[in-house]
Amino acid sequence: MLIGNKAVAVVGGGMGGLTLARLLQMKNANVKVYERDANRDVRVQGSTLDLHEGTGLEAMKRAGLLVEFYTHHRPLASKMRIVDETLSIKFDDHGNEKTIAENRPEIDRAPLRNILLNSLKADTVVWDSHFVSMEKQGDGWLLHFKNGTSVYADLVIAADGANSKVRPYLSTENPVYSGVTLIEGNIYNAERNTPKLFELTKGGKVMAFGNEQFIGYGTKGDGSIMFVASSKVSENSVKERGIDFKNKEQVFEWFKQEYAGWSDEWHEFFTNDDVHFIPRPQYYFPMDQTWETQESLTMIGDAAHCMPPFAGEGANVAMQDAFELADCLTGNKFTDIKTAISHFEKEMVRRGAEATRDTLENTERMHSKTALQQMLLFFSI
Repeated sequence: MLIGNKAVAVVGGGMGGLTLARLLQMKNANVKVYERDANRDVRVQGSTLDLHEGTGLEAMKRAGLLVEFYTHHRPLASKMRIVDETLSIKFDDHGNEKTIAENRPEIDRAPLRNILLNSLKADTVVWDSHFVSMEKQGDGWLLHFKNGTSVYADLVIAADGANSKVRPYLSTENPVYSGVTLIEGNIYNAERNTPKLFELTKGGKVMAFGNEQFIGYGTKGDGSIMFVASSKVSENSVKERGIDFKNKEQVFEWFKQEYAGWSDEWHEFFTNDDVHFIPRPQYYFPMDQTWETQESLTMIGDAAHCMPPFAGEGANVAMQDAFELADCLTGNKFTDIKTAISHFEKEMVRRGAEATRDTLENTERMHSKTALQQMLLFFSI
């Protein structure tokens, strides 16, 4: 095995990084995951994930974790209602015996993360390890973390997301603004705090289209809701507005102005006592990106090919990156690590470009003047 005597450092404990660590450990590789969260009990944000055949589900299969996945997946979460800006229901998947997303089973991020964490050897994840910098040392790298610790690794794999601090050691290519910015909101105790909008989901998800804008949300197993409100705006528009996203009243005023044509019933998201907001301009990396392969450093997931969330590809492609890279590093196909990484990176860039292209097409479709009609047609309704 190419990495049989190597110390491997995965920077970032998201789905891609944890999947990679699991697959490498199954081949007895020496791997550590350095994660900036203080511990595994930090509240996990983010939407419910739908895993796809050939990518996310294939990763769980190869990791020997499909039984655990289906123990925790949420069939009802795949059920969808499509509405317009007035909350008028245009399609209701709950009346169908078979859901339109049946081949894309859904699971909350927290249970999926726990499945992956529980599959790893004790102390594989080094918590409270916020990456700061690294420098070459011999054939590998000396990594430095915000907590003052340092560690040597023969091979470093960046899995630290769209704002990766490791990526610049490999590529200086800048991300491209997609033309869409979304505001993410997380609401806990949603049945109490947003009763009408909570009831509308019927345990599944709601997608709303109108005025070249989108609102999407769904319930999670812990009783919370994550919603996004997205629209086509200039890259710095939110920053230029000077909105304090810790100030609920300011965010509510922004929504009432920007979504003036939307029903007041949506205000429930903004007027409850337990909502938290995050502005997220959406970026992607150029589809023809290149960099010089190194024998001691590579990257996977959003660090390599971030993209907007409007096709559900991000986590799935990251998990495929994990099993493709694991195969290259632990198989017998290549004679040296650099050749293995070079092959992986070329294929990863190609796959990432395909997923990005599909995502950008869907992003445009969902924010067009005819979005509602297009999405109803897209689902063959």
